[in-house]
Amino acid sequence: MKLAAAVGFLLLNLYVYYALATDAVIPPRRHFDQMPLELGEWSCARPERMDAQTEKNLGVTDYHLCDWTRSSGKANGRKITPIVGVYIGYHATQIREEGGGSDENSIHPPAHCLPGSGWDIVHLETVEIDLPGLTEGPTRVRRLLIAKGNSRQLVYYWYQQAGRVIAEDWEKIVYMGWDRASRGRTDGALVRFTIPMTGKKNKEAAAEAAFRELAAGIVSGLGEYVPR
Repeated sequence: MKLAAAVGFLLLNLYVYYALATDAVIPPRRHFDQMPLELGEWSCARPERMDAQTEKNLGVTDYHLCDWTRSSGKANGRKITPIVGVYIGYHATQIREEGGGSDENSIHPPAHCLPGSGWDIVHLETVEIDLPGLTEGPTRVRRLLIAKGNSRQLVYYWYQQAGRVIAEDWEKIVYMGWDRASRGRTDGALVRFTIPMTGKKNKEAAAEAAFRELAAGIVSGLGEYVPR
């Protein structure tokens, strides 16, 4: 039912868009190289860069990719440092003819890409979270538990598009069509947090706590880099 509604809406959008001949609108924004690399006790030592071919395949305009860390005391005499991998990929447009990548939906859904990277999705759900600065009140995002051999990771991701926080892939497509027809915009971003689950006890709870602490700091200023 959802898929049929999305397809029907897109067909209507194509008619409206081409009938109105809307010009592409690229909103102003700050670049991620201006993003602070220290947030409280958390820090990013050095943002990573992908190779040129990977960037081209993703169709990404600008991005932040880094392992954020925070020292957090000791366990059995050993210093424990939580690690949260952060990827925020901004696409100025998601339309091929406007330079937005290889297809009409150029932001690649992590749930589709992870199996191709050797990760098995153990659990996938849409959950509500409340992160100050992200939206007013709780919002829906995607939460995954993934595994590769003995490694386990917790992953949160969502799409940010013209001021919206979107969990589902089909919703992103529908809203992109609406914004393209009504505002000339197809820009948006994928926001993803990846947290390795390490240690012997309460691994998932510790990963969850690390995500919520760092994410609260990052999303509060994200509107400068991902236009609303």
